[in-house]
Amino acid sequence: MSVSPPQLSAPDAPAAGSDGPADWREPGLADALEALLPDLIQLRRHLHRHPELSGHEQQTAALVAGELRRLGWQVREGVGRTGVVAELGPQDLEQGQPAPLVGLRVDMDALPVEERTGLDYASTVQGLMHACGHDLHTAVGLGVAGLLAGVMERRPELLRARVRLLFQPAEETAQGAAWMKADGATEGIEALFGVHVFPSIPVGHVGVRSGSLTAAAGELEIEVLGESGHGARPHQSTDAIWIAARVVSGLQEAISRRLDALHPVVVSFGRIEGGKAFNVIADHVRLLGTVRCLDLELHDRLPAWIEDTVQALCRGHGGEARVRYRSISPPVHNDAALTALVAGAAVDLLGASQVQWLEQPSLGAEDFAALLDGVRGTMFRLGVAGPQGCTPLHSCTFAPDEGALAVGVKVLTLSLLRWMAQCRPQA
Repeated sequence: MSVSPPQLSAPDAPAAGSDGPADWREPGLADALEALLPDLIQLRRHLHRHPELSGHEQQTAALVAGELRRLGWQVREGVGRTGVVAELGPQDLEQGQPAPLVGLRVDMDALPVEERTGLDYASTVQGLMHACGHDLHTAVGLGVAGLLAGVMERRPELLRARVRLLFQPAEETAQGAAWMKADGATEGIEALFGVHVFPSIPVGHVGVRSGSLTAAAGELEIEVLGESGHGARPHQSTDAIWIAARVVSGLQEAISRRLDALHPVVVSFGRIEGGKAFNVIADHVRLLGTVRCLDLELHDRLPAWIEDTVQALCRGHGGEARVRYRSISPPVHNDAALTALVAGAAVDLLGASQVQWLEQPSLGAEDFAALLDGVRGTMFRLGVAGPQGCTPLHSCTFAPDEGALAVGVKVLTLSLLRWMAQCRPQA
């Protein structure tokens, strides 16, 4: 399972028949990645077998930290509770200039989903699964670490900056990025790169977009309060379950008729709790859901609008409500220049036909956005759909094509090296 620093080819002897631009071939990165891939795949499968929930990634973090130390990176553990931060590269450049700092963030946590993929390396933890590809992200991050460790050993002049890797916990609960930022994980970083698998893009392809990539997201909790009574005489009580059903459907109807259709809003409920017995009218129901919106001004108005709408629905049916709204993530905003850098690296490595410029942002959320507060950054989409396609993120049958692992490592490594190349002192 160990990932050893690869041996790099001499600069004047690129691997025979290897594809890609000179700054990928000449340091021997193509051969190095080929040698590294079997270990990376096994490591990714190990992580998939042993998923850990948000904020509980102790074993994943220990494995990551051990691999990074063996590769020669300087490692800090417990950053953002269970996060890992590692650095490599020079402290200073020629002429006494301090070396700039570039970062890469990958996430590590799994989801409370019972896996039904039938894979040989399926989750061994009941009720937990890497259903969002974070095991693959972690393996990509370690692949980049392995390649850059080889560059540092054989071609240190190519590392024109310090590189900081952020292995983040608790992305699924939109807490880990804030935890790591509070612990100083982004201090000094001038550019931050990120990646996320995307099941609607074929393996071997990537998706890029400048500006808004994801939506603002919030967490919604609604308590519907009624009055209990006998199930045979519902007219003598106030049925909280019936009112809660009206809230779920009524919010959707209100969105379609009270909000501008050109500014989409999605409200989805993922959990409903209520009732005590089959023959007792419930007096309390708790709804938990998520809210997504692309327009920041509208997103700021949504908590009050939802409160007013829910209270009106409940009062209209004889009940009451308590509404709580927590903003969990702003939109990811991709820096145009950094996005162009990633796109250029991907085109040179994969071909222009395999780089998609995404026309629309996603209504999904990503707490990578919290790390971009005061930091320029960009995140790209990594295609993982195999010949038979790929089920959606968070599905119990989500099974990304492992061919994406090499693509992610290549695009990110070359993007980092090209960013560093721009840091050479001017003659």
